[in-house]
Amino acid sequence: MSAVIRQPGVVLADHLFQVPLDHDVPGGEQIEVYAREVIAAGKENAELPWLLYLQGGPGGRAGRPVGRDGWLDRAVEEYRVLLLDQRGTGRSTPANRQTLPLRGSAAQQADYLSHFRADSIVRDAELIRRRLLGDQGRWTLLGQSFGGFCTLTYLSFAPEGLREALVTGGLAGLRSSAADVYRAAYPRVARKNAAHYARYPQDVEAARRVAEHLLAAPAELPDGGTLTVEAFQALGLILGSGNGSDLLHYLLEDAWVRGSAGPELSDTFLAGAQSKLSFAEGPLYAVLHESIYGQRSVDPGPTGWAAERVRPEFPEFDAAKALADGVPVRFTGEMIYPWMFDTDPALRPLRETADLLARRTDWPDLYAPDALAANQVPVFAAVYHDDMYVDTADSLATADAVGGLRAWVTNEWEHDGLRVSGGRVLDRLIGMARGRV
Repeated sequence: MSAVIRQPGVVLADHLFQVPLDHDVPGGEQIEVYAREVIAAGKENAELPWLLYLQGGPGGRAGRPVGRDGWLDRAVEEYRVLLLDQRGTGRSTPANRQTLPLRGSAAQQADYLSHFRADSIVRDAELIRRRLLGDQGRWTLLGQSFGGFCTLTYLSFAPEGLREALVTGGLAGLRSSAADVYRAAYPRVARKNAAHYARYPQDVEAARRVAEHLLAAPAELPDGGTLTVEAFQALGLILGSGNGSDLLHYLLEDAWVRGSAGPELSDTFLAGAQSKLSFAEGPLYAVLHESIYGQRSVDPGPTGWAAERVRPEFPEFDAAKALADGVPVRFTGEMIYPWMFDTDPALRPLRETADLLARRTDWPDLYAPDALAANQVPVFAAVYHDDMYVDTADSLATADAVGGLRAWVTNEWEHDGLRVSGGRVLDRLIGMARGRV
C-alpha cells in the first residue's frame, strides 16, 4: 500500500496486486490490478467492514473520487471502500490500441482478451480479498450495471467471499443470449426515442436535417474519426441516463453554423459528438461488449455481432428509410457495431481482434443457475423500471431465480441512479440490508 492521500472528508490509499492472467494457470503470466481504498477521515484505524465496488462497463475503470462525493459519502459512513480498476482498465495493466499490439497478432490479442470477462474479474477480486482480509474475511459487494453482472458471477462461483451483495441496475438475464439481449433492447430504445421527441419535438426536424446531410457526406471529427449517419444515430447511447435527453437536445441545438460556403456542421457539434462517440477512454467496452453475454450452455455459437445481425428486424432504425418515409430518425442505444471499428481511431487497430472475439465459440458459462437458486448470501437490488440498458423483464426474472434476493423496483431514476441520486439509492439498499426498509 502506498502513502495515503487526503481529500476533503476522506483518506485515499493505493493498492497494486499481481494476479495471474489466466487463473487456471496461477504460475503463468502475471498482470497488475489496481484498487483505491477510500475511508472517511478520522476512521483510518477503525475496524470497519470492507465494501468492494465493481464499476459498470465492460472496460470501465472505477470513478476517481473528489472528497465525499456522490454515493461514496454514504458508503464511507460505515464501510472501508475499495474501488477496483477491473483488469485492463485505469491503472491496472492497460489493454488498448497502444498496448495490445505488444501481444502479437490479432489472434494472440483475442486470446489474451478472452481472460477479461466477469469470471476473471471475480477471481481477481477473490485473490485481493484474501490478501486484504484473510481467508476467512468477507466483504460487501456493490455492483453497478456490468458490476452487477459480475456480482451474479461472484454469487455463482465464490459466494463464500461475500457478506452481502448490493446491485444497482445490473441483474442480467441468466439465460439470455446476445441476440436475445438486443431483440429486447431495440424496442426499449425506440421508447426512449419517442420520449425524447415528445420532450423536444423540434428535434425531429433537427435530427432529420443532420442525418440527411451525413447520408450524403459523412463528416470528419476532430480526432480523425468519421461521423456517418449510423454514428450519428449511435449518440442515442446517452438517452439511457437521467439527463441524456437534455444533452442530446443541446447537442442538436448547436449542430449548424454558417460558413463561407453556406451552412455546415459546427465544430462545437462535431467536438460534442466525438466526446460521446469515442472509445479512447474505454476501448474494452466496445471490444468485449457482446462477449459478456457469451455462455456455452445458452448459445454455444459465436455472439457474431448480434446487435448488427438483429438490427434489420427493426427497420424503424434505418435512417435512410426514415428520411424517405418522412418519419423521425431513431437513435440507437447500447449497441456495438462492427463499423465502429472503422470510424473510431481508438478502435481501428483492434478491428480484427474484435472480429475474432465476435467469432469465438464455446464461451464458458458466467452464471450457475442451480447455485444461484440455492444462494444464501443476502442480495439487495435496485431495478430501474425504465432502464434502457438492462432489460427489466430479465432483471425481475433473475430476481426470482436468485435465492435470498430482494428487489426494489423504481422509476425515480434511470440507469445512472447510483451516480446521480446523491447516495439515496445506496442508502435505500443499505436500509433493506439492515431491515429498516
